Amino acid sequence: MGVVRALAVMALVPALFALPASAQEAQPEELVDALNGVFGAHAKMRAAHTKGICVKGNFTPTPEAAALTKAPQFAAPVPLVGRFSLGGGNPSASDSQKDNVRGIAMHFQLPDGSVSDLLLISAPIFVAKTPEVFLELLRTVATKDKDKIDAFFKANPNSTKQKAWLTARETPASYATADYFGVHTFYLTNAKGERQGVKWTAEPVGGFKGLSDKDAEAKGADFYAKELNDQFTKGPVEYNLFAVLGQPGDQDDDPTSEWPADRKSVKVGTISITGLENAEACDVGIFDPNQLADGIEPSPNDKILPMRSQDYAVSFGRRTQ
Repeated sequence: MGVVRALAVMALVPALFALPASAQEAQPEELVDALNGVFGAHAKMRAAHTKGICVKGNFTPTPEAAALTKAPQFAAPVPLVGRFSLGGGNPSASDSQKDNVRGIAMHFQLPDGSVSDLLLISAPIFVAKTPEVFLELLRTVATKDKDKIDAFFKANPNSTKQKAWLTARETPASYATADYFGVHTFYLTNAKGERQGVKWTAEPVGGFKGLSDKDAEAKGADFYAKELNDQFTKGPVEYNLFAVLGQPGDQDDDPTSEWPADRKSVKVGTISITGLENAEACDVGIFDPNQLADGIEPSPNDKILPMRSQDYAVSFGRRTQ
């Protein structure tokens, strides 16, 4: 499966440049260059979420899940390959950095040999609504000019929300005990053809566990890997996966904004991470938020979602050259 997937991704890269610029909004090569401008270009590594740990496990759906979607991973248990990571493109990023997102990306391995992907981060919001704003943000930060950076955030207040959300909480004590969110809207379709907008959340079964600023600093830069190994000696790392149900009028085009807090959540399954996996299993392709089983569709109004597939494909092409 890995070789086929890698070839498919490599085939996608040149196809991206056949699209008109207006369809792409911001050229994926520009965005990857801009990420490198902030974090440096690191050979054979991802441009974003560079520092990570490959894992394996399984997903077990609840009986309620099939009422929302006909996607096969919500009908019967499936194995998964996943990757925990820190946001940004620094391979030496500190695990104790409070205002950096943690992420989990997963390939649900379906019975027909295909995969359906799920990507979540430890904040319910992204830093930009459009690829153009994201590109401007990266290029401005790369200047290291305080006046220019302050002016950008003044002009783009939505881009300040993620950092504010992260710094208002404790630093996650572990990948295993962080909670994770989908910043995008997806549409689920069940066997009856009924359609429902959702956002995903994953909550650690034992609850969120955090560290004070002082305790996080004392842990140093690289404690997550050991901590995760310690967790595996006690058993699987588990999360409850919820579908947050949207209502008519809820926005589906702005990953910098949350839905109202009163939206109903339905538990749709349990993610069980059982141990480490060889890094190659995570590196032979990309975790693509738009690679989805029948029964799950990305919002057609979200401009960041297609950008992610395109950027990851360009980054993949570069790190495998």
